Amino acid sequence: MTPDEEVAAELEAMADLLEAKDVEYKPRAYRRAAENIREHPASVSDLAREGVEGLEEIDGVGDAIGAKIVEYTETGQIEELEELRGEMPVEMDALTRVEGVGPKTVGTLYRELGVQTLADLDRAAREGKIQAVRGFGAKTEQNILENIEFARTARERELLGDGRPLADVLVEYLADSKPVDRLRVAGSIRRWRATVGDVDVLVGGDDSEAVLDVFTDWERVDSVIESGESKASVRAGGGVRVDLRVVVDSEFGSALQYFTGSKDHNVHLRNYALDREIKLNEYGAFDVSAVDDPDRDQRVGERIAGETEASMYEALDLPTIPPELREDRGEIEAAAAGELPDLVTEADIRGDIHTHTDWSDGGFAIEEMVAEAAAFGHDYLAVTDHASGPGIFGNTGLDDEELIEQVDAVRAVAEDADIDVLTGVEANIDADGGLSVGEDAVDALDVIVASPHSALDADMGPATERLTTAMEHPAVDVLGHPHGRLLNQRAGLDLDVTDLAAVAAEQDVALEVNSNPARLDLWGRPVQVAVEAGAPIAINTDAHGPGEFGNVRYGVHTARRGWAEAADVLNTWPIEELRNFIH
Repeated sequence: MTPDEEVAAELEAMADLLEAKDVEYKPRAYRRAAENIREHPASVSDLAREGVEGLEEIDGVGDAIGAKIVEYTETGQIEELEELRGEMPVEMDALTRVEGVGPKTVGTLYRELGVQTLADLDRAAREGKIQAVRGFGAKTEQNILENIEFARTARERELLGDGRPLADVLVEYLADSKPVDRLRVAGSIRRWRATVGDVDVLVGGDDSEAVLDVFTDWERVDSVIESGESKASVRAGGGVRVDLRVVVDSEFGSALQYFTGSKDHNVHLRNYALDREIKLNEYGAFDVSAVDDPDRDQRVGERIAGETEASMYEALDLPTIPPELREDRGEIEAAAAGELPDLVTEADIRGDIHTHTDWSDGGFAIEEMVAEAAAFGHDYLAVTDHASGPGIFGNTGLDDEELIEQVDAVRAVAEDADIDVLTGVEANIDADGGLSVGEDAVDALDVIVASPHSALDADMGPATERLTTAMEHPAVDVLGHPHGRLLNQRAGLDLDVTDLAAVAAEQDVALEVNSNPARLDLWGRPVQVAVEAGAPIAINTDAHGPGEFGNVRYGVHTARRGWAEAADVLNTWPIEELRNFIH
C-alpha cells in the first residue's frame, strides 16, 4: 500500500471497530474520508505535514479526522484506534472475509461468544452456538460455516490491484539508481493475473550487491525475508512479498522471458525450440545443432539470442508474444501462423458505461463524475446508478420514480458537458432472471446494465439460465460482472460461459469485464470464449468515484488475457455506433 492507502486503511479500521461497537454516524464519516483520501490528487501524507489546516481541502476531513491523520503521519499510529483494538481484540480483516460477516456481526459475536479469530468462529459455528445468539439462526450459522474455509485460503494470493501499484512504485524508485541498467516487473504481475503470489522484479546490472542494497533500503520495506548474492525477498507495503533478482545485463532479455512465465508457456516454447535444435533458458537461446548432449550445461552451444526479450522469440522466427497471452492457450501456434490478435489497448477506450453517483452508493455528484470523466480523456460516460433490489448495499438503490427523476438531472448536466452523457441504470437480476426495474423506467433510460447481486450460490445450470433469461430481455445492453465474484472473498456464480456467450452474441448484449480489481469479472479464459463466440465485450470500471476511472487499465489487460481486440470492445466504438447498439 502507498502511504495514503495506509492512512485510508487505518480510517477504515476505525470505521469497522466503531461499527462493531454499534456507534452511529461516525463509521460512515470515516469511510467517506478514507475514500476521499484515496481519490485525492495530492499526497495526503504531504498535506498532513502542514498540520490539520493542510487537510482542509479534502472533502469529509474535518478537525477530528484531520488530527488523526496528522497523528498517524507523525507517529505511525492513531492512539484512539489502538485503544479500540485493545477493547475489541478481533481479527477484523480475517473475520469479515467470511461472506455474510460484517463489522456489526463481528462485534456481536465477540460480545456474546468471545469470537476473536477465524478458529473461534469455526468452533462456535460447529458447536451450534451462533444460532443461539439473538438475531441469528441455523441458516446463518450454516452459511458462516460453509464460507470459513474459503476465507482461510483467500489471502494466499494478493489482488493485482494491490500488487501492481506497489510494483510500479518500486520500479520508479529503482529506475534512478546508478547500479540499475534495466528493470521490468516479471511473473504473474506482468501477465496481469487477477491475483498474484508475490511481486517479481527483474534488474539488469553488473553490481548485484549494490542493487540489492538499494532495494532493501527502500522505505516501503517492512522486513527483509532473505538477501543473497543476486536475489533478495522482502515484505513491503503492508505485507506483500516482493522478490528482486539481478542478472547481468547481457542476459536480461532471456531472464525476462523466462521469469515472466507462465510455466506452461515456457515448457511449450522450450519444446518448440528443441524441435528446431535451439535450447532456451534464462541465460539465452543457444543453437545446439552441433552439440551431442544439449543437457550437459545451461550455456551449451552457440548463443544466438538473449540480450532482449524480443530476440528470444525472433530466434524461433516468432513475433514477440504479449505477456498477457503467455498461458499456453494456443498463443505459440497463433504466433507461428501469424495469427496473434491485435490486442485492445488502454488508448482504445473511449468511455465508461457503468458508473455510479451519490444518487445511489457512489460518493460524487453527477456533474463531478462527468467533469472528471472528461478530464480523464473519455468521450462519453453513462450514469448507471443501482436500482433497488436484493443484494444492494444499505438499501441505496433507486426505485422507478427516482430513476425517472434522475434522467432529468443527468440531461441537465449533459447540456453543459464537454462529453456525451447517457442515462442508465444497473438493474438487479432476480433469482428467476427478471429485472428489478419497471418498463416505464426502462423506456426512459439509454443504457441498461443488468447484474447479479444476490443468490450467488446457485448451481451452474440454474445460474446460467438465470443470466441468459435476463439477457433475453429486449432492453438489456450489458451483463454486468456476470459471476458476481469478489476476489479473495467469494467465488460467485458457477456459469457455463459457452452458453452465456452464445446468447450474448445472439441477443447483442455485451458481456462486461468489470475493471474493479476486487472483481475482474469476466476474466481471461471466459473473455476468450466470448470473443470466439462473437459476443461483444464492455470494459467498464463500475466507478463509484473519479479516482476509480484509472482502474480501466486492469480491465483492459484482463480483456487482453482473453485475446480481445479493440473491435470486440463496445466502449472503443464512437458514440454514434454505441447509440446504435444500445436497445
